Amino acid sequence: MADIEVSNDGAPASLVTIAQVIYGLHALSIFIGLTSAITIIGAFVFGFPSIIAVVLNYVYQHGTRGTYLESHFRWQIRTFWFAALWIVIGVMLFVTLIGIPIAWIICIAAGVWVIYRVARGWLTLQDRKPMAFN
Repeated sequence: MADIEVSNDGAPASLVTIAQVIYGLHALSIFIGLTSAITIIGAFVFGFPSIIAVVLNYVYQHGTRGTYLESHFRWQIRTFWFAALWIVIGVMLFVTLIGIPIAWIICIAAGVWVIYRVARGWLTLQDRKPMAFN
């Protein structure tokens, strides 16, 4: 049986790498949204990189229990699902003529919010600190 490498903070090194990969996949989705006709929020929720990232979150989440990585995995999962919720709200508003400008504002604001969440989470992970949920 192979030994699991554990860092000084108690988190398995392999799970730190997985968390890095997940943030990287989310950042790739944001980049695709910025450089294509898809919106940031659309690329984030419907793009393969973020879908793969959220699947990885659920697959590896059990191994993070009791470490600072647990908060990062929760942060990543919540970012994905709240982004999906904002898309649903935007689509519901988009079906009415008066709601179209509000839907675009929500889409832009949600895109900025996603960028913030990924950047803040990744930077906090670099410092090997848990995410603070206020």
